[in-house]
Amino acid sequence: MNNIKDEVGAFINQNCQIHSHVSGPLSNLRFGLKDIFDVQGFPTGFGNPTWLKTHPIATKTNSAVQRLIDAGASLVGKTHCDELTYNLFGNNYHYGTPTNSASPLRMTGGSSNGSAAAMSADLVDFAIGSDTGGSVRAPASFCGLHGIRPTHGRIPLDNSCGLAPSFDTLGWFTKDASLLRIIGEVIFGEVSKKITQVPRFVYLKEAFEVIHPDLRKLLKSTFSQFGQFHEVSIGNESLSEWADQFRVLQGSQIWHNLGPWVTEHLDGISPSVKARFEIAKKLSEEQINFAKARWPQITKVVYDLLTPETVLVLPTVAGIAPLLTADLAELEAYRKVCFQLLSISGLCGTPQIHLPLMQYEGAPIGISIIGAKNTDLDLLATAEFLSLGHS
Repeated sequence: MNNIKDEVGAFINQNCQIHSHVSGPLSNLRFGLKDIFDVQGFPTGFGNPTWLKTHPIATKTNSAVQRLIDAGASLVGKTHCDELTYNLFGNNYHYGTPTNSASPLRMTGGSSNGSAAAMSADLVDFAIGSDTGGSVRAPASFCGLHGIRPTHGRIPLDNSCGLAPSFDTLGWFTKDASLLRIIGEVIFGEVSKKITQVPRFVYLKEAFEVIHPDLRKLLKSTFSQFGQFHEVSIGNESLSEWADQFRVLQGSQIWHNLGPWVTEHLDGISPSVKARFEIAKKLSEEQINFAKARWPQITKVVYDLLTPETVLVLPTVAGIAPLLTADLAELEAYRKVCFQLLSISGLCGTPQIHLPLMQYEGAPIGISIIGAKNTDLDLLATAEFLSLGHS
């Protein structure tokens, strides 16, 4: 199997290849794999050269990756990711920033930046990433791709590098909603039901209020092709406060999970990621305990809005991808709004799919649909149904 000509900086290791000779639903399709998932006989780098040097060659392959290969898909290489997957924008201090072919002056998004870049440049038929705080959903939006964060815990994360176990998920990118569904059927080992009519869609009022009014109007106008839908509200709750609790919960797990290794290898950590670990380290027991107490209260609000027949509609991120030249203050302000939107599925463990619906100011933008827990296949079938232009 020949190496792909990678002119967008998507791949970190094209020697990691497995050619599948199986006849199956993914036959003759090629995929890229985020470099946090183990493949037997190859190293796993986790976006950091020191991690790569201090960890052995993988002796087993992640089970979900093996399912893809057993269904006929061929792995053509490991893709770049953000350092220790602790970033949202795709700019790795050690390895650079892959090109967003859908909008080359803008960021690809992280932490699944290489997988999104490979998909955006049509180097692969699909790409595997991971999503803890938005690492599939944000790049999918930035690069104009379909992307899914599945129900938390539904896909095993064996033989992979973890960030925050209560939030880590394996996800994937495609340009085609039908293939997005087929990959789901392979990984879940189940067949989806055919969707014959538009589900009960509801807009999350507060989610649309955090984005620019012009973008809000465009997203609602575009999505209205599928029908007119009423709004639902989280009442006296605040998305900003939800994002704060998510930050505390995620940060405390990240420090518990990776803090000891980072402390031992500080010289090999970039300044920006080191600063994030310092923030995580300083979280107090009071903050953590309060966030743990709030967590089930927040999830109940969302679960009460969702039934197996209801699909929640909201912006995926705060707007189009930031420019490569954006300064730190711009990125931090953008990040804060993004996490008001991205933390919802993270806290609730619900499946979410980004739909690439349109362009805004010359860059891709789309919308997300969220379903109740374990309705992943129904949500995938819904995404396919909408992509075929049904209304």
